[in-house]
Amino acid sequence: MPNVDLKTILLGALAITTVLYLVIVIRGLRQVSAETGERVAPTQGGLLTGFVTNFFDTFGIGSFATTTATFRQWRMVPDEKIPGTLNVGHTLATIAQAYIFTQIVPVDSVTLVLMIVAAVLGSWIGAGVVSGWPRQKVQIGMGIALLVFATTAVMTQLSLNPIGGTLLKLEGMKLAIGLAGNFVLGALMPLGIGLYGPCMILIYMLGMDPKAAFPIMMGSCAFLMPTASVRFIRLRAFDARAVVGLMVGGVPAVLIAALIVKSMDVVVVRWLVVVVVVYTAITLLRTAMSERRASLVAKEAAGGVTL
Repeated sequence: MPNVDLKTILLGALAITTVLYLVIVIRGLRQVSAETGERVAPTQGGLLTGFVTNFFDTFGIGSFATTTATFRQWRMVPDEKIPGTLNVGHTLATIAQAYIFTQIVPVDSVTLVLMIVAAVLGSWIGAGVVSGWPRQKVQIGMGIALLVFATTAVMTQLSLNPIGGTLLKLEGMKLAIGLAGNFVLGALMPLGIGLYGPCMILIYMLGMDPKAAFPIMMGSCAFLMPTASVRFIRLRAFDARAVVGLMVGGVPAVLIAALIVKSMDVVVVRWLVVVVVVYTAITLLRTAMSERRASLVAKEAAGGVTL
């Protein structure tokens, strides 16, 4: 099958996925509205967060870590609902990125499709685990995820990552390693670790052209995020107003960044993101430890445990 035909099929599948995602999200938002008796509308803070994080996300910075930091700083979303809100809310903007970069960046269609499938399978497993986690486990998981993101970001800033090569296609052992790596990244993404940074490093290590990372990582997220969102929505593990804010604010930001701005120097922005993300990770881990200690003290007072 010619590459162009396979890519066309991929974009068609993405269109179907987009429609199904919107149907599920709208149904989930309506159910939340019916349960609360209130209209689900985005806040100004949610819209601004969606716009800013997805604008820089289009240049490869990632939106999960920056959104998590914003949510926690302004107490916009409960910690246990942040992973679900990230996945459900950022999906539409990520799909827009995938449509744009899949068509403007050349990469072997078979490699692209297989890498996407691997990430989706990993995401389905990961979302099923994370969506049922208690608050403290989510806090610890997100804290570790943010530290991983900060590490990869620092490595990028200091040029410590592999520089990549010229390949636009993976075969044999390199393809097997790529599929295994993207499966693991897909499984971790529902936790809020983000796929962009680690996926870029994986692509570089396999000797692929750095530009090939964009359609692979954005295409992977465009398919795996709707998959993960289904489970988060089913378990109500998301904040409805924040989701709408990210959706409505995110898509225009992607279009402006990809089609109008196109490129910009984001070195200073990345360093700022690293500082904010590390601070957020530390506060998440400290909060988890404090709540655990408080829980143990309460149980001891009730005669449940002995410290």
